Amino acid sequence: MVVPKNAYFMGEIVPYSEARIGVLTHGFNYGTAVFGGIRAYWNEDQEQLYVFRPLDHYRRFLNSTRLLLMEFEHTPESLTQITLDLLRADGYRCDLYIRPIAYKADEIIGVKLHDLLDELAIVAFPYEPYVKNDENAHVTISSWRRVDDNVIPARGKISGAYANSALIKSDALRAGFDEALVLTQEGHISEGSAMNVFIVREGALVTPPITENILEGITRKSVIELARAEMGLTVVERPIDRSEVYLADELFLTGTAAQITAVTRVDYRPIGAGTMGPITSRLRRLYDDITRGRLDRYRRWNKPVYAESSEAVEKEYTG
Repeated sequence: MVVPKNAYFMGEIVPYSEARIGVLTHGFNYGTAVFGGIRAYWNEDQEQLYVFRPLDHYRRFLNSTRLLLMEFEHTPESLTQITLDLLRADGYRCDLYIRPIAYKADEIIGVKLHDLLDELAIVAFPYEPYVKNDENAHVTISSWRRVDDNVIPARGKISGAYANSALIKSDALRAGFDEALVLTQEGHISEGSAMNVFIVREGALVTPPITENILEGITRKSVIELARAEMGLTVVERPIDRSEVYLADELFLTGTAAQITAVTRVDYRPIGAGTMGPITSRLRRLYDDITRGRLDRYRRWNKPVYAESSEAVEKEYTG
């Protein structure tokens, strides 16, 4: 992974090497932190970098902070502006991953959430595909279950909860799979290790509802809107049984990092014809066009970074 150039840390943009915390920091020791994942996409023809749905991401991010009793004066708009300032300082001309993180910053021993200092940091860096085999992924049903919302709030991106995702992902990769699907305690499909799940059955798009311990994904929300508005598909949010996955016509995973990942096999069983299906393929093309600012009717989802040519902005920030 490429190390970030700069970071927003302790209220200002500093070189990444200066953004450091102590080993006793509460968020590091107890997982009392929340994070977000945002993507920015480079459009070579326009020489423009577009941040995809930053206001939606930061609304969810601030909702996650509330779950851990964090208090910030920031708004989605102010965090978006900080992000734009950071990206302009970095001067990147490529696809990026942006990671905001809020954490309990006191260096103390003791498990609690109240009466602790809350801090915020943001970094950005070039990013490769999260699932390298994203056109032909082979996944398995994990033996681990998804963390229940009454254990750790599933709709928040809470750092400590991702130990669950790490167990799921490592077991899948070491067994030779690209990813894993995870069940709820009731045995329904919940998510991937860190992605939402969609199947196609009899021409309809089906995805687990938010009550199945899923993260309320921004990419998931985007796909639902695109499937209905651009493709005329029926989208159904309902529980999905494990065996129904094996009978699906198509299966794909969505997430900021994963984007739209086509799954063609589950536990050695082919999904549909065993290749990426037409609905998944069309959604992938549409999503790529939108995130790179090629479709004017979805420009409301994109926040341009550079007000003028990227060369001029780079010159400005490099002196």
